Amino acid sequence: MTTTTPMLPPRTAEVTRNTAETKITVKLNLDGTGVSNLRTGIGFFDHMLDQIARHGLIDLDIQADGDLHIDGHHTVEDVGIAFGQAVHLAVGDKKGIRRYGHAYVPLDEALSRVVVDMSGRPGLVMHVPFTSGSIGSFDTQLAHEFFQGFVNHAFVTLHIDNLRGENAHHQAETVFKAFARALRSALELDPRTAGTIPSTKGSL
Repeated sequence: MTTTTPMLPPRTAEVTRNTAETKITVKLNLDGTGVSNLRTGIGFFDHMLDQIARHGLIDLDIQADGDLHIDGHHTVEDVGIAFGQAVHLAVGDKKGIRRYGHAYVPLDEALSRVVVDMSGRPGLVMHVPFTSGSIGSFDTQLAHEFFQGFVNHAFVTLHIDNLRGENAHHQAETVFKAFARALRSALELDPRTAGTIPSTKGSL
């Protein structure tokens, strides 16, 4: 006698966000292989989004047209918002997920730690003392705006700490890689809690 494991619905989502400042489409698969197709008009930002895809094993397609003639603020923030909305849609009722995830990631002299809780409550604590105000055309202040947009719309609690680093590129890359690894861990399905929501409240 053989038994079959019931098929889980695909954890995919597509979000379109159109404003007077940006036009953004995000498509993702939380159970992917890390394939990405990214076009935001900000090269270093695309590089960081690619880290989320590759290290989070999220198939990620982001197409953004923003008012880059002003600066990158609206584009980066709105991509964070749309990405957060897509994650929230794709994860569904959160039954069977691990809920918590954390990761430390080094790159040469830099080291960052990220902790994620798929709590249903948006919250961001971020301590990243960037040693430069820009990396290419990317304003390092916008890293905070991306993660703030993400947590507000994915409804997660996120703690980000760059523990050390001298090169701003390395600092940013360790942050985004650690975020990807922590998110991947939090979203993983735990076979020991299949079908249950990881909260004493019964909902997240």
